[in-house]
Amino acid sequence: MSKIDESRVFIPVRIAVLTVSDTRSLEEDASGQILVERIENAGHILADRALVRDDAAEIAAHLRRWIEDDQVDAVISTGGTGVTGRDVTPEAFEQVIEKPIPGFGELFRMLSYAKIGTSTIQSRALAGLAQGTYLFALPGSRGAVKDGWDDILRFQLDSRHVPCNFVELMPRLREK
Repeated sequence: MSKIDESRVFIPVRIAVLTVSDTRSLEEDASGQILVERIENAGHILADRALVRDDAAEIAAHLRRWIEDDQVDAVISTGGTGVTGRDVTPEAFEQVIEKPIPGFGELFRMLSYAKIGTSTIQSRALAGLAQGTYLFALPGSRGAVKDGWDDILRFQLDSRHVPCNFVELMPRLREK
């Protein structure tokens, strides 16, 4: 269904990766590493990478730093999107998001359903915009990160994707 028009110019996106975990370190962060590799293999720029605890205030503070940074076009987080008491990534994102992109979570769960069935209902994956920066929150499993990148973000963050993509909107995201 997704189509890349090779006649169009590829525009690299500067993407920061945020892992949310109380139990992993960056060295043990397989899901974050999968994202980094896919981002770089697609020709994008890894703007930054960090790991923060499952703490809504800490997550939101880190997101705000990247939102304020002109060298970050998009943030992709992994982890903390479940329904347990420690899963607070969606609440942190909601503190900073100015414009939600509800279709992202819906599409993620639809695609995930084909692979893991009704278990996808436990994911609170989401996306939005803040001050012209795209924000995407993916679950922390390796499979979920692969699905989110391979089935959605790889295309929407590619300026050659037709009929439309997130990249072509970037110059207009701060319009009033």
